[in-house]
Amino acid sequence: MLFDLDALPAASRYKLLTSTVVPRPIAWVVTQDAEGRLNAAPYSFFNVFGSDPPIIALGVGNRPSGAVKDTMANIAATGEFTICLVTEATLAAMNITAADFEAGVDEVAQAGLATLPSTKVKPPRLADSPVALECTLFQTIPIGAHSLVLGQVRAMHIRDAAVMDPAKCYIDSPALGLVGRMHGAGWYTRRDDRLEVKRVTAAQLAEPKG
Repeated sequence: MLFDLDALPAASRYKLLTSTVVPRPIAWVVTQDAEGRLNAAPYSFFNVFGSDPPIIALGVGNRPSGAVKDTMANIAATGEFTICLVTEATLAAMNITAADFEAGVDEVAQAGLATLPSTKVKPPRLADSPVALECTLFQTIPIGAHSLVLGQVRAMHIRDAAVMDPAKCYIDSPALGLVGRMHGAGWYTRRDDRLEVKRVTAAQLAEPKG
């Protein structure tokens, strides 16, 4: 069935895109305002987009009222943030931080989350997250009612049990226990159902068959 996104309202486009582009990784973004007040909020318009420099992209919309969200305001004011990844064990706490609190409310405290200091940026990281990325603002690109935030990853914290070989940067990804965002208002997926497909080369494909 064809859907003409040029002819559809934004809410319908959102439903179609978020129901099909799945699963999506979740960025649990921790920021601070100029006075040092914390904010934490999850975003699934998120992924990694480069390694030299190491760049992540984050899509941040406005509040239903049209006001700028604390996440965007804080990143614009300080140029710093951390991204913590979400596990099944932290999903309930993440869901609390997704509530539409008034501006200035500390979602970290609301969810009863513990923090640990970062090494290169002021916003802390969430202690229960197995992966945390310390980021500085690389570029902000306005896109309609959203802002595309490009962040440069300055440091990463990865749970020791998932680091197979620190010298070679080998990570046991399944051991992280991460969850991804699916369709609808409250659906997520565990990442414990995997299949392996070996990469092939052009030379292998050119070999005679049979």
